[in-house]
Amino acid sequence: MNISTYTVKPKLPASLKPLEEIARNLWLAWNFDAVQLFIRLDYDVWMKSHQSPVKTLGMVSQKRLAEVAKDDSYIAALNEVYARFQRYKKLSAWYKGTHKDVVAYFSMEYGMDVSLPVYSGGLGMLSGDHMKTSSDLGLPLVGIGLLYKQGYFIQNINADGFQQEVYPVNDWYNMPVELKKGKDGAPLLISVDLAGRETFAQIWEVKVGRSSLYLLDTNVEKNKDRDLKEITAALYGGDKETRIRQEILLGIGGIRALRALGINPAATHMNEGHAAFLALERAREMMIEKGFSFAQAHEAIWPTNIFTTHTPVPAGNERFDLVLLEKYMHSWTDILGISWNDFLALGRENPANKEENFCMTVLALKFAAYANGVSALHGVVSRNMWKNLWPSLPLDEVPIGHVTNGVHPRTWISSNMRNLLDRYFGPRFEEEPTDLPIWERMNRISDEELWRTHERRRERLVVFARNRLKETLQRNGASERRIQRAEDTLSPYILTLAFARRFATYKRGNLLLRDPERLLRLLKDNERPIQLIFAGKAHPADIPGKELIREIVHFAEKHDVSNRIVFLENYDMTMSRYLTSGADVWLNTPRRPLEASGTSGMKASMNGVLNCSVLDGWWDEAYNAGVGWAIGHGEEYSDEHLQDDIESASLYDLLEREIVPLFYQRGRDGLPREWIKMMKSCMCEIGQSMSSHRMLMDYSNKYYFPALKNYRRMTKDDYADTRSLAAYFEKLGKSWNKLRIISIEANSKPVMQRGDFLNVTARIDLGDLNPDEVLVELYYGERSRENFIVSASRAEMKNSGKDGDAYRFQVRVECNDTGLQGHTIRIMPQHDALVHPYRSGFIKWA
Repeated sequence: MNISTYTVKPKLPASLKPLEEIARNLWLAWNFDAVQLFIRLDYDVWMKSHQSPVKTLGMVSQKRLAEVAKDDSYIAALNEVYARFQRYKKLSAWYKGTHKDVVAYFSMEYGMDVSLPVYSGGLGMLSGDHMKTSSDLGLPLVGIGLLYKQGYFIQNINADGFQQEVYPVNDWYNMPVELKKGKDGAPLLISVDLAGRETFAQIWEVKVGRSSLYLLDTNVEKNKDRDLKEITAALYGGDKETRIRQEILLGIGGIRALRALGINPAATHMNEGHAAFLALERAREMMIEKGFSFAQAHEAIWPTNIFTTHTPVPAGNERFDLVLLEKYMHSWTDILGISWNDFLALGRENPANKEENFCMTVLALKFAAYANGVSALHGVVSRNMWKNLWPSLPLDEVPIGHVTNGVHPRTWISSNMRNLLDRYFGPRFEEEPTDLPIWERMNRISDEELWRTHERRRERLVVFARNRLKETLQRNGASERRIQRAEDTLSPYILTLAFARRFATYKRGNLLLRDPERLLRLLKDNERPIQLIFAGKAHPADIPGKELIREIVHFAEKHDVSNRIVFLENYDMTMSRYLTSGADVWLNTPRRPLEASGTSGMKASMNGVLNCSVLDGWWDEAYNAGVGWAIGHGEEYSDEHLQDDIESASLYDLLEREIVPLFYQRGRDGLPREWIKMMKSCMCEIGQSMSSHRMLMDYSNKYYFPALKNYRRMTKDDYADTRSLAAYFEKLGKSWNKLRIISIEANSKPVMQRGDFLNVTARIDLGDLNPDEVLVELYYGERSRENFIVSASRAEMKNSGKDGDAYRFQVRVECNDTGLQGHTIRIMPQHDALVHPYRSGFIKWA
């Protein structure tokens, strides 16, 4: 069938024209007064559009638009919002530098707004907040991702409590995305090779305040085969072959899309290993553009790549079997001029292991000078997990740091609470989001106002939960009587605990159900009852995760506490906002250390919702007794059954002895003063430490700005430093095994006094190397019973001349620490253009 296609846009009266621009910029996602403009147009249409501003404009009748265009009140509100939008785009930003060269941020998913459903969970929420915060700070950053025709699934819970998945098709022409076109007016296309088949993708732009996110879409006519059109059909859908296709498109296609748009990705940030193939494309570009070898290309891009890992267990990292990898990537051996074994070594922890599959995390780590976990604890876990990539390097020096995640405050703080904070914090809270100490003004807010605002949010949560529950019951064919009972489900006046996150077994959504008798006493207490709201999706293939959901639903029915325990289906950004602002306690029960960071608890904290959590992820560094509760003391267990027994008992104890009594401890005015005191402390501390603005300033200062500086240095004078560094490592590779530490002499005695000086001289045969081409260090500190040096210090040893065929390196250090001490010598690479000396295989110990 030959169908001619065209786009029909709403016909807006002149006075309403700004609505079109506002609708197509996700600035409105963190400005509720902008959202209210679309709600006021027609509330019923707004709900039918699934809260999509673009779609709402297309669904509202012309008659209604004409009416609104004559409404002075509405036009005044529109003009005020539009003026603020324009001011925001021109506002002086934290970043003052040039936007000539940009950081390209790659992520598999983005949780920007409910109107753009191309996200599944925490990774997407983080990426979305990353983009919004980049806009606030005015950073030279663009986002790259994929545009999924079906997005992630809609979750339905059937009458038996079992999760079912529905995959609606997204209508991009009624969503806040714009198709990028070339000078000829045709859609801009890029292509990648997929096992010998040229595959095309078009590029869509999402405007995020002052920033742009570009999403690739293979559903184009030029892809004749259906399987190629379906590459971007669904997020985390399909099999491993679909996955490698998506990741080739994201990494390789993403770089090509930026080039097609005229954007220079001077530095790249891989948010998880999904995008790691981008390193190969950047190397290919260097080889073609400058005639570089692969080794030279690697040195050119290594200092400009940043990699963030979010996975705390080895099994969670993306790996491809060798048959699949060969099918899609073998052609790259010719492109890069390397052997197949050398290619496989790029993604292997142990290149000599011929059975090891290809790991995307390893590929990213080998190509990135900067790498980080997403919390302090996760940094430790990641260094331990990937230490084998840097053999012989002490664990604390493994070059994987951390930047703890954060959340975008104005996205996640409820409109009611935000209005309260705006009144007391002043205009700087919006206009200068990097002014984090402004949260110290929490103490200016009266207890009465804060509690009244929070109670209003709890009331709205209960109404929302009842409506969602009724929708579920109606769809499942429940009786009218059962649907009517939903009107009495939950109470807006009692202590409300929320558990909302992905339903995976390690998150232990059923931990609170472990002792039914104790839980039922808490639920049915006549004077101090509690209620529980659960929400979250299990991965479609995760049957144990789905069984957890069913267990919760069955527990409520079996014990006749459906009015006190509810599971709300289809957890999304809208529901998250209600839960994180309306609950009293945010519950989190992962097995430590399997939660890399987590962010939902941060959102809750900024709304004054107190956390009760295992000391894992972000909570491990944020917790103190004034801001919430800790389940346990950070223990780790080998026996999971024992762990569940101990930690569930600890959770019941906290509820019975601390949380419930504190919530219901009221003065004559009915206010829980001590609870409110904790709310204020929680908001003050977490608002500062877990803001995404702190996070982006950390990324900028630690990684983005150094990477952009490295780009300018490595490209200067026709890549002089790049060529020099590559030549240096070629020489080092040939000479490293010839290095010999001949002798070490020191003035140490069996007993030395604090304040004495230790003089150390090492004689080293450098072979073909010069003294300024190596870093010789004294490595010293406390000596353990296992004959290791712990809490080590390092001091560079200086060349003091030649002694025969060897060079003398000397250093003098003061003895400051008491106890059994020890020292040794090590040699590492040294070059002016080297970001850090920790290169795999290049460390030699005495």
